[in-house]
Amino acid sequence: PKTDIVFLKVHKSASSTVMNVLFRFGETHNLTFAFPIGGGNQLFYPRHFLARFVEGFSPSSPRQFNILCHHMRFLQPEVHKVVSSSAFYFSILRNPVKLMESSFAYYKGASAFSRVRSLEEFLRQPYHYYNPTDGDRHYARNLMTFDFGFNPDGEVSAERVKLMLKAIEASFDLLLISEYFDESMVLLKEMLCWDLDSVVSFPLNIRDSSTKSTLSDTVVEKIKDWNRLDWEIYTHFNRTFWERIDRDIGRERMQREVKALRERQGELARTCLQGMGSVAPKHIKDSSLKPLQHGSARILGYNLKQGLDKETERMCRRLVTPELQYSSALYKKQFAQNLP
Repeated sequence: PKTDIVFLKVHKSASSTVMNVLFRFGETHNLTFAFPIGGGNQLFYPRHFLARFVEGFSPSSPRQFNILCHHMRFLQPEVHKVVSSSAFYFSILRNPVKLMESSFAYYKGASAFSRVRSLEEFLRQPYHYYNPTDGDRHYARNLMTFDFGFNPDGEVSAERVKLMLKAIEASFDLLLISEYFDESMVLLKEMLCWDLDSVVSFPLNIRDSSTKSTLSDTVVEKIKDWNRLDWEIYTHFNRTFWERIDRDIGRERMQREVKALRERQGELARTCLQGMGSVAPKHIKDSSLKPLQHGSARILGYNLKQGLDKETERMCRRLVTPELQYSSALYKKQFAQNLP
């Protein structure tokens, strides 16, 4: 199994669920994480990543970490300084239309969104609200492009798009697609030589459907247009994703693997969860399992069954612990000796 991993956690793309997979694997195998200094949950995002943002890194005696997976703005030469040269790089992408709808609900406080009532209103005259010099502008335009380290306001010429896609291909071993999450996990499992239980997960940091809005065709086209660079990245890697499945796994085997993954998830849901699925924040009984609520989104969570034996309870709790709580627990564990 591969244990040196860089995951570029792209915002609002099922990346919290992927992070849970990495947290569990890292904890089980006693791996080290490249944590933000002070145990925060972002590597000084939205600045480009620098090795010195990592707790325990020092240029005089560079130390390598197994897993780098907290929010960062990608800058490969700096990433190279904190992980092994043989590390496996991957990320996950989401349809920019869904991504923007989610971003609008989640980052309603961002300067570009704070003065508008709806996404439609914003898209009618985006430059009325969007200022390319605002420090949080990236939440409102080409968010994936930004996270990969590029300029979200760059011109969309064929030449520039080609260079951007080439650069991403040169840096990353695998790009997953959040709309095909189960297929993505099967592909990840194959590439990392992990077992099925390592990639089984419950969806984390997801919104209650009551806070999701349906978009008209006109709005969909406007979103694609406004996020043209993201759209180019997504369509290109959505295509190569399926090409890779055809080449490395084949559709029939993929169907069997996805079925096995879903069955195992169902089994774990029956073992671990009260009521089988996610619940609204107000119904989460254990406050340590309550996810951070943000913007106008209502983020769902889980209740664990009572009376589980110790070992099962531990396994189940890992599956449903929200990102911030899990990250903070792992940080304390890794730096126990230095904490006052």
